[in-house]
Amino acid sequence: MSALVHALTVVSETKTTFTAPDINYYAIAPILIIFGAAVVSVLVEAFVPRGGRRPTQLVLVIGSVLAALAVVIDLRGTRLITGEGAIAIDGPSLLMQGTLLVIALLAALLMAERSIDPLGDAFAPRASALPGSDDEQEFTRRGYLQTEIWPFFLFALTGMLVFPAANDLLIMFVALEVMSLPLYLLAGMARRRRLLSQEAALKYFLLGAFSSAFFLYGAAMLYGYSGSVSLVAIADTLSAKPSEGSLVAIGMALVIVGLLFKVAAVPFHQWTPDVYQGAPTPVTGFMAATVKIAAFGALLRLLYVGLGGMRWDWVPMLWIIAILTMLVGSIIAITQTDIKRMLAYSSIAQAGFILIGVVSVSRQGLASSMFYLIAYAFTTIGAFAVVSMVRDASGEATHLSKWAGLGKKSPLVAAVFSLFMLALAGIPLTSGFIGKFGVFSAAIESGATWLVIVGVVASVIAAFFYVRVIVLMYFSDPTPDTASVVVPSAFTTIALAAGATVTIVLGVVPQPVLELVNQADVFIR
Repeated sequence: MSALVHALTVVSETKTTFTAPDINYYAIAPILIIFGAAVVSVLVEAFVPRGGRRPTQLVLVIGSVLAALAVVIDLRGTRLITGEGAIAIDGPSLLMQGTLLVIALLAALLMAERSIDPLGDAFAPRASALPGSDDEQEFTRRGYLQTEIWPFFLFALTGMLVFPAANDLLIMFVALEVMSLPLYLLAGMARRRRLLSQEAALKYFLLGAFSSAFFLYGAAMLYGYSGSVSLVAIADTLSAKPSEGSLVAIGMALVIVGLLFKVAAVPFHQWTPDVYQGAPTPVTGFMAATVKIAAFGALLRLLYVGLGGMRWDWVPMLWIIAILTMLVGSIIAITQTDIKRMLAYSSIAQAGFILIGVVSVSRQGLASSMFYLIAYAFTTIGAFAVVSMVRDASGEATHLSKWAGLGKKSPLVAAVFSLFMLALAGIPLTSGFIGKFGVFSAAIESGATWLVIVGVVASVIAAFFYVRVIVLMYFSDPTPDTASVVVPSAFTTIALAAGATVTIVLGVVPQPVLELVNQADVFIR
């Protein structure tokens, strides 16, 4: 008994010290603003009356995104590591965060649209109601709108902002999950074709869970190798123990697989066509544009900062994946008869082109990859804005046969969509041409000439299905089945105009953005 009392006395007299982590809160203010807005958005759903939720949520979402964007602009030129080494704020992360916020703002405008669908917006009146049930019909009759989408939107955006700035594998995994889980739910909330939407959400969730498991298992192996989850510590361990590479090689492969799933690279692309087709079109546009930016940002930081010492191991692997991604995406897109599935395979092919810049492993490759991501994001959000406007009596008319003669019924909308198709094909005087020229130049400079040749061949193949849509719209006569274009509100109009304007400007006067991505410099260590 006396020994126990003595031990307790010793413990009570022992002073424990706690050192507060060194966090630069202003440097991570964009993330905190969006996360705080997401929490407030949940409270709005709980306490604000139904009639006031939509305007409150829109003010909250747009205000928080603009505030975060203002902070990102003010942080330009900042290069620091904060959060005890967990978050890196540098040129590439700030550039990608700024692009994410701008694209998210345009996507929010698409999600807020209520003038296109006569039943309201693109989302189910009550996600918990069974498709076709009496409850769903009653909610529709009452004109209920799904305002729960906004907390999901903000939480997903929070994860996206953290993803390219994550400087250790643990934070990267947390960002991956915070980004992904809300998107799984948003994909299943379509107002029309509910069963297809819910099927898409389930597939996205199941395959996403596999990718997360791969990432987590790979991170555990890299931790076992280096004794740390920090990318800098992993890089230092690679330099100190270059011969002990088997464990780190397996861990590296698993982590890369988890990230390649998010960018929809072959053979980890199986979820993409079904999810793009089944999800509400505004969510598809949001997901297609922003997830690629966030995931490629994380992939670039992982490869360039943490695994640069294993370049000769992962470059050949990414060569193969880039070739498969470009060819599979381009070839299978030719066979598609649904416009959203065609854009899904187009997205897969675009991921392959961006990977060409990644495998260049140079400052020029990094800059060209970021420019490509910016160009692709604006083009994609504009393309899906057009898709949401082309409708028939059953809702969105996504079958290609219903686009026949659209150029004669709605020449302006058809011209804008043709612009987006030409940009995705990489035709000169569009942003897509400058993007492809940049990644091809970086690859040639790094000695990957054969990869560029495959990219050119894939571009020629891809041009076929892009031009096929243009020919269908302009060189076919309208039929009774030809869809109509619904006049949208200012929300969709602004998003569409922004996408078209940036697509043209980056193709004609790309120099300001090229200077911006070059000034972003390289990743900080």
